[in-house]
Amino acid sequence: MDIHRLIVFCKVIELQSFTRAAEAVSLTQPTVSEHIRALEDSVGEKLIDRLGREILPTPAGKILYQYAREIILLREKAMQALQKFKGNLSGSLCIGASTIPGTYILPSLIGSFKASYPSTHITLRIGSSGEVVQKVLDGTVEFGMIGAKWEEKRVALEEVYSDELPLVVYPGHPWDGRQRVRLEELGSVPFVSRERGSGTRAVMQQALESAGFSPSHLNIVSEMGSTEAVRQAVKAKVGVAILSLYAVIEEIERKTLIPLALDRLRITRPFYLAQRKNREASPLCTAFLEHLRADASARQGLPCSAQK
Repeated sequence: MDIHRLIVFCKVIELQSFTRAAEAVSLTQPTVSEHIRALEDSVGEKLIDRLGREILPTPAGKILYQYAREIILLREKAMQALQKFKGNLSGSLCIGASTIPGTYILPSLIGSFKASYPSTHITLRIGSSGEVVQKVLDGTVEFGMIGAKWEEKRVALEEVYSDELPLVVYPGHPWDGRQRVRLEELGSVPFVSRERGSGTRAVMQQALESAGFSPSHLNIVSEMGSTEAVRQAVKAKVGVAILSLYAVIEEIERKTLIPLALDRLRITRPFYLAQRKNREASPLCTAFLEHLRADASARQGLPCSAQK
């Protein structure tokens, strides 16, 4: 079984498109179609259903995809091990993350890692914690970083970073200049929130309830589908918000957003590494995780500004 055909097959399944798969592997679409036809002939089964514009794996295709991913990963591990033996770590690594670590932690880590290992290629896929865990399980990513303690027996979780969620207001807000805000006051001002189902919103609501303040008392004037949108809304004076410190640290340093403490409440949450149990990491993944853990240890688990 030709491994190059397996690579093409996996790209078609993952991208759900012959055209996008052809672009990803630098082949023409007819060549991709020929690779899939030859692979189907070699296994004696139809592997892909073409339902109009929709591309889906057949039952046999789903089985082959799982093994093909393992074969490709094993080949990549072998190549990385040989390069490491020669003192030149290289290869590709695909990692997953939920919104906050994927947007505000991992990009800088990837940059500093590539400064030491310029021959590496790292792909970062951002999604919900559930989506990241699923990618860890099916082998699409080697590890993930998530902000929720996911209950999945096949996944090992390791707490690596800690985040703080302060109340933030725009300069000139009536609360600007204050050090603390009473919980009872939160319901008296326009509030900007993440959408329902967001991890940040869930952590905020749970913390407020634990402190005796019902989230239903918040005067939510706008719900946003991303942390960045909430951040921009606060800067535009739509309302106040409770946001990840990682997401607003630059604004706080530039004084375009003002952090305030809440009376009787400090909202924190951990970020976890998620890895498939009993799956050996590639040499490149191992090196990146060592780099990540060293960074987390240097920060002592907190965003840099929170330590000041």
